[in-house]
Amino acid sequence: MSVELRATYRLQLTPEFGFAEAAELIPYLRELGISHLYLSPSLQARVGSTHGYDVVDPTHLSEALGGEEGFHELVAQAHAAGMGIVLDVVPNHMAADDANRFWTDPELRERFFDIDPVTGRHRRFFDIDDLAGVRVERDEVFDATHGLVLELVREGLVDGLRIDHPDGLADPAGYLDRLRAGGARRVWVEKILASTERLPADWPVSGTVGYEFLNDVCALFVDPTGEAALTELWNEISGDARPFGAYALEAKLEQALTTFAPEVQRLAREVQAGGGSTQPPPEPEALAWAVSTLPVYRTYDPPSAGPFITRFQQTTPAIMAKGVEDTAFYRYGRLLALNDVGGDPGRFGIGVEQFHAASAERALSHPESLLTTMTHDAKRSFDTRARIAVLSQIPERWSAVARRWLERSEAHCSQVDGRTAPDLVERYLVLQTLVGVWPIEPERLDGYLEKALREAKRNSSWIEPNGPYEAAVKRFARELVDEEGFRGELESFLREIAPRSLRATLGQLALKLTAPGIPDIYQGDELEFRALVDPDNRRPVDWRLRRERLDLHLLGGPPTDSLGDFKLWMTARLLGARRRRPELFRGSYEPLAVGPAACVFLRGGLLLTAVGLPRTGADPDPAVQGVPVGRWRGLLTNEEFVIDDAGLPLSALVDAQTGVGVYERI
Repeated sequence: MSVELRATYRLQLTPEFGFAEAAELIPYLRELGISHLYLSPSLQARVGSTHGYDVVDPTHLSEALGGEEGFHELVAQAHAAGMGIVLDVVPNHMAADDANRFWTDPELRERFFDIDPVTGRHRRFFDIDDLAGVRVERDEVFDATHGLVLELVREGLVDGLRIDHPDGLADPAGYLDRLRAGGARRVWVEKILASTERLPADWPVSGTVGYEFLNDVCALFVDPTGEAALTELWNEISGDARPFGAYALEAKLEQALTTFAPEVQRLAREVQAGGGSTQPPPEPEALAWAVSTLPVYRTYDPPSAGPFITRFQQTTPAIMAKGVEDTAFYRYGRLLALNDVGGDPGRFGIGVEQFHAASAERALSHPESLLTTMTHDAKRSFDTRARIAVLSQIPERWSAVARRWLERSEAHCSQVDGRTAPDLVERYLVLQTLVGVWPIEPERLDGYLEKALREAKRNSSWIEPNGPYEAAVKRFARELVDEEGFRGELESFLREIAPRSLRATLGQLALKLTAPGIPDIYQGDELEFRALVDPDNRRPVDWRLRRERLDLHLLGGPPTDSLGDFKLWMTARLLGARRRRPELFRGSYEPLAVGPAACVFLRGGLLLTAVGLPRTGADPDPAVQGVPVGRWRGLLTNEEFVIDDAGLPLSALVDAQTGVGVYERI
């Protein structure tokens, strides 16, 4: 069954929320405007798996999720509702587990897994020892691990595939060609692109999973005029004026010399093997510098470039991910809204021209690329990130508030082994976190701080946890939010910035729902959803509440002042328009030049989107020229009006409260 692709909805399946529970959501998701359920990995994983990325048998669907019968019933109900299925696939690794016959059989292990012939160690997924790299570039391995998935595609049960971590593969292009030859016509890759990087032109894919959009659309709502003040504040707090790039290089080099020393040593042996056994191996430190200085995740030379190049290309992504996203992002805290997967915290916002250029290019090259504002791997939820970004819009006000809170919070610090716990950098992380995620239960905050401290590897780590130090930091945060005076100030400050936060969130949402690409919604994020990094962002969702609120809006109930109601209402309205008039969202992308304080564009002359942007000092109500004359109707208001040659001011197009306007030509 072929289903028109309009919007995907990511579901994190677990033994407690499997195929049957997903099927129960189909009526709700259909009414919301979703066309495809986007399922987390659903093949047989190890017992007790909560995420599915630790597959032990790629030839069977997960029994814990409902097995073959449950999956077929889910697909049948989706098809009956006119919806389809997108499935997350993990080609790079499987679980090194006794339940995995490919692992336990010595002969199969040698053929299926990437084993170091010298040490007997295996290529890991990042630094996780019990996830072993698979040699999917081999025909035998590809056929055994992808036979079921491609059968589901050919039978019309699965409409598209999301490919996890293609950068770990020996030959990503060859792998994607094999998928296409096997019948997979819609494939999205979890490829993290640098701001100047593009997908390889020869990859037969629909696009990425949307990290570049997540970071660009957030950066639009970072006011560049706030950079000087927030940089000064950060330098004062950290005592370190280095740019983010220096933090990133330092952390990558640390990872290359410690956690990934075995991988670097294997690279050295590859060099020696390529140059003849009489050649001495290169110094590991020299290779560590080489893998650490690469500015992107990896390069894409073909396997014919040789074993060393292939191995080098498989090694750099892990060092980038663990060094930057899982270390430097927790050390550098100028503005935490910028510290997300695929982002560059050193880039303090972007101009509207850059957003337009990326959107126009996407419309031409990958019009079905996913547009996301939150994933299961994101460091913060959409709403949390948007609220923290607002601090850039009030830099002097925030600097004063932060300095006052840092001073008053000192009373809750402790001494641990002669060190103040938490230190200023950690206290500033706590403050920004509370601004973004409040209100939050103490247990959730404890869990996040423990992970943040260990990822930063400054005063604790996963390898050597510092229990007393972590306890002191958790105690600090609990005492701080329990202090009535501080909590009152925090909540007052959040009320003060709430109008800006509303506009930042709804502006990004409107762009996601109307720009070139396919909107992707993470489970529960159609309402207000404040969360931190996993596992916090994988908490159970209150589906009953979402059904009730959607029913209210479908009956015509207007949004209240609630951010969540505004999000749900806008999502349902604009996804409804995609279902009713899909041609509106297939047209060309035509940016309209209205100055730095607005993002305004047309889609094929039939759809008009206008979003106000926070730009201190810029004209807040510029004239909008270039809109085709004729009758237009608001998709969010149902109001009709006529545009003539004279154009009109931005304020005539955007709502004063939300800063958003979306219109169809009639």
